[in-house]
Amino acid sequence: MAMLSFERKYRVRGGTLLGGDLFDFWVGPFYVGFFGVTTLFFSVLGTALIVYGAALGPTWNIWQINIAPPDLKYGLALAPLKEGGLWQIITFCAIGSFVSWALREVEICRKLGIGYHVPFAFAVAIFAYVSLVVIRPFLMGAWGHGFPYGILSHLDWVSNTGYQYLHFHYNPAHMLAVSFFFTTTFALSLHGALILSATNPGKGQVVKTPEHEDTFFRDTIGYSIGTLGIHRLGLFLALSAGFWSAVCIIISGPFWTRGWPEWWGWWLNLPVWR
Repeated sequence: MAMLSFERKYRVRGGTLLGGDLFDFWVGPFYVGFFGVTTLFFSVLGTALIVYGAALGPTWNIWQINIAPPDLKYGLALAPLKEGGLWQIITFCAIGSFVSWALREVEICRKLGIGYHVPFAFAVAIFAYVSLVVIRPFLMGAWGHGFPYGILSHLDWVSNTGYQYLHFHYNPAHMLAVSFFFTTTFALSLHGALILSATNPGKGQVVKTPEHEDTFFRDTIGYSIGTLGIHRLGLFLALSAGFWSAVCIIISGPFWTRGWPEWWGWWLNLPVWR
């Protein structure tokens, strides 16, 4: 079935969460929906505020533009626009656009009659962002603990936060996150390489089937997770990486204030080492 005819088959009314039939239509290949409208609204407003913040100075250099969070003295209160209030509004717009996009994905899933795997996966990415600009600053009592919006300023914030806890890579949740990131890359690179090798055989050879792919891994490592299983595994590994990366920063500050190498004292004090 051609892609366009396939899309027309599923361009049906209903499945909306809010707005009913009001925005239940498509613009070209793109579904709009109520949450498509709110996504556009928050995205345009947030982008305009970033441009306004850049216009306040002192530079238009894309690398040095910086929208900083409020000073710590403002705590969890609203700050003046030019002293961090801009950052607060932009953060609100970012969360509004991200959540709206996820809910728009939910509506599309309802129309297609498929599972909510895509919006759920995106929700983990949203959680990672919200943990940095809302959850952790809230737990620490000041919005000023959020990261600034800017390229070099953001990298400086990451570096400074890491050094604040001496060696951030000793954070156990950070270790889990990095392990899952590398494992995701490893697993999906194996999968991608296998698909390419099966569908691009040597000259004069036929395209191989999933049975050949399963046989390859059974002969190589003794087990094949299968065509569906590798995608489920890839999703689990990727979401785990995002989840533990959020956890590693949430616990740094609100629940652990010393250098992370000190946390491992319990391991060094186990009786087995004595």
